[in-house]
Amino acid sequence: MKDLVSVFIGRISVSVLRPPNYQPPTTSDLLFEPHQRHQRSTSILRRDENSKEVRQSIDTSVTVAKMGDHEHATIKHQDHLLLDQPLLRLPYELLRKNFRSAHFTVEKESTAIKTLLKETATASVNSRASPDDVLHNLDIMIARMRGVKRKLTAHAEEEARLTRQSGARISHLGDLYGMHSVDDVKYEAWSRARLDRLLVDYLLRHGYNESAQALTTERNMDDLVDVETFVQMSRIQESLRGKSVVEALAWCQDNKKELRKMDSNLEFMLRFQQYIELVRTQSQPKLLEAITHAKKYLAPFKATYPDELRKAFGLLAYPPNAANAVYSDLYSPERWNTLADLFTRTHNSLLALPSYPLLHIALSSGLSALKTPACHSLNSSHVAADANTATNASATAGTQSVCPICSTELNDLARNVPYAHHTKSYVEHDLLLLPNSRAYGKERLEDYAKKSGLPPDQVKDLRTGEIYPMDKLKKVFIT
Repeated sequence: MKDLVSVFIGRISVSVLRPPNYQPPTTSDLLFEPHQRHQRSTSILRRDENSKEVRQSIDTSVTVAKMGDHEHATIKHQDHLLLDQPLLRLPYELLRKNFRSAHFTVEKESTAIKTLLKETATASVNSRASPDDVLHNLDIMIARMRGVKRKLTAHAEEEARLTRQSGARISHLGDLYGMHSVDDVKYEAWSRARLDRLLVDYLLRHGYNESAQALTTERNMDDLVDVETFVQMSRIQESLRGKSVVEALAWCQDNKKELRKMDSNLEFMLRFQQYIELVRTQSQPKLLEAITHAKKYLAPFKATYPDELRKAFGLLAYPPNAANAVYSDLYSPERWNTLADLFTRTHNSLLALPSYPLLHIALSSGLSALKTPACHSLNSSHVAADANTATNASATAGTQSVCPICSTELNDLARNVPYAHHTKSYVEHDLLLLPNSRAYGKERLEDYAKKSGLPPDQVKDLRTGEIYPMDKLKKVFIT
């Protein structure tokens, strides 16, 4: 399945007009090169056995890549890097966060130490403090300074780690600028490394942390992925789904200033959920605690969230088993999943991460580039109910070997993906349709037949090797 996925991370040219020496696409092809995929629609004018003209629209979008065309083999670096913006953005955001945390630690502790030092000196000069009191205060200041040193050491180590990561990622992306053609021997390895990164990102976002870590270790790309960040996010998500807000509130406290700048309502909603859980018990001490909690954490937001405050106070009059529709929603266990989703969105927004896995973006682009109307036509046997019958297997063998979108694994996935926008097409002139519904240029058919030693009145399918008489071929008209 990984090989199938890799097809869509690359620039894939699936063509029904392939030369005899065609080689299957590999992961050395990359995403975001739509100029290398060209669609055309063909409409065929056939005559049946009774010589009646039948307009058959096969509406087959054929992707034709110009083999060996230097322009189309050139790597467009700026297009490739569109997918890799988070690769550099996340370490940058984490470095900013680490610096702010270190700055806050220094400001807080230095202020406290200076204040204590001033008070101690004043008391000592005025003989209001004994030598033992002075020594005790000095011990406190030394302990605080050691604490500051310990915290700053941790921040320095984190900064060094993030700087190393940034350097490795810049070097990784810089390698791409040393390649100018998809035929470069280094391109396959670079493309595979990016696919591995996308897979790790997908696994981490869906909670498969151990699998992501195993793949990271196997590929030796610890500096190219952000396992720790997503593991922390996953842990907080699970705690929220486990009906605990402790870790989420701690995260909000660590990022309080940034969340305030974002106008995030995450902390308020977490406090609101705490209030709901206190009211849910309906015990007198807990109800009193809920009122105190509301005054401390909810009331300050009455101007910002008036509707929520109104519901919060009305909740006191409705126990869980007697609540109406409005208040029963507040008691619903689904709120925990809603909170987990809210935290995920806030976390991603804070760190400038995309809302969706990068693998989805890459797959969508690749699927769209290769998708044709024929892939989901009513006559496509791979989507029929009896797709597993011998008849269908023989009928679709050729299609499945040509088009990845028509494969069982990817057909449903591509169903709602839009078709790619193509501004330029390359179509062979004098197209001829073979009885097996494959179309080739007349010149290529004649040349291949000559090389195969066939008589002038016969042609040979470039892909399947089937031989047909010339009078069985039909002219293809492009509309």
